[in-house]
Amino acid sequence: MTVHDILFEDGMRFSMKTAQAPVGGQAIVEGVMFQNATHAVSAIRRNDDTIETFEQKKPSRPRIAVGKKIPLIRGLFALVESSANGASHMNFASDRYGVNPGEEEPEDASQGQLTKWLGVAVLGVLSFFFGKLMFTLLPAFLASLFSYFPALSGHLIQNVLEALIKLTLLFSYLYLISLTPLVKRLFQYHGAEHKVINCVESGQTLTVENVRTSSRLHYRCGSSFLIFTVIVGFFVYLIVPTDPLWLRLVCRIALLPVVIGLSFEVLQLTNKAQNIRGLRVIALPGLWLQYLTTKEPDDSQIEVAIYAFEALEKQEHNLHENALG
Repeated sequence: MTVHDILFEDGMRFSMKTAQAPVGGQAIVEGVMFQNATHAVSAIRRNDDTIETFEQKKPSRPRIAVGKKIPLIRGLFALVESSANGASHMNFASDRYGVNPGEEEPEDASQGQLTKWLGVAVLGVLSFFFGKLMFTLLPAFLASLFSYFPALSGHLIQNVLEALIKLTLLFSYLYLISLTPLVKRLFQYHGAEHKVINCVESGQTLTVENVRTSSRLHYRCGSSFLIFTVIVGFFVYLIVPTDPLWLRLVCRIALLPVVIGLSFEVLQLTNKAQNIRGLRVIALPGLWLQYLTTKEPDDSQIEVAIYAFEALEKQEHNLHENALG
C-alpha cells in the first residue's frame, strides 16, 4: 500500500446512514470498494468488460474500536484501521489489473491473517507518515531560505510562507499525478463513489442516470483531511519557534501526531456542520480540493460503483436474514 492509497482511502473518510448501516468507500484500480460495520465489497471492471466482486467479512478489532472513541488520538487509530481494511481490496484490484480472467496468480495462503493484517497496517502507517514528513519538513526548509530577507524573517510570515509552500506542493503533486492514465481513472472511480453516496443520501433510486447527475463532491471525503493538515498545522506551529532551523524541524516532527489528530477532529466537525447554515464554510477547502482528487466518471465506471454498493446491500440483507433465523 502506498502513501497515495492511504490518502484517498475513504474508510476513514466518512460515515453515512443508509437504511441498513453506516457505509464508507474507496476508489481502487478499475473499481470501487464500499464497506459497512461488518463487511467490505469491491467491484472491478475486468479486461473482458465483466464485473468481478471481492467480498470480505471485517475482523473484530476491539482495541482499535476503543482507541477510535478517544478524541485527538482516534484519528491515528482510524488511519491504522483504514489502511488495513483497504489493503486486501486494493491488492485484489491491482493483481487483476491488465490480467485476463483465469490468468491470475494464486494467492499465498501460508501467511497468517493476523501477520498479514499487522504487516499491512504498519506498512501503511509508515508510508503515510513518511509522506507527511516529506510534505512537512521540505516546506519548512524552503521557507527558512526566505529568512535571509529581513521582511520575510518574522515568525508569523515564516509560518505563512511554509503553509503556502505546502499548498503549492500538494496541489502540484495532485495535479501532476492526475495526468497519468492510471491515476486519472482512479480519480474517476473516486468521483463515481461519491456520486453513488450522494445519490443514496438524496433518496433517489440507484440508477446510472440518477448517479450521473449527482455531485462528485462530498462533504465527508477523506481527501479533505489533506487540506486540513495544512490549515491546522499552520496554527499549531505558531506556538513553536521557527529559528534555528534544526529546532524548527524537530518541532515539526514532534507535533506531527498532534496535527494529524486535530485535523481528524476538524474532519469530524465538518460532518456535523454540513447541515448548519453558516458553518458549512468549514468544509469548503476540502470540497475545493476534491476538484483535483475526483474526476467525472463515465457510465461504465458508474455501473461498477453501483454494482459494488448493491453487493454490499445484499450482504447486509443476508446478515439480517440470518440474524432473524
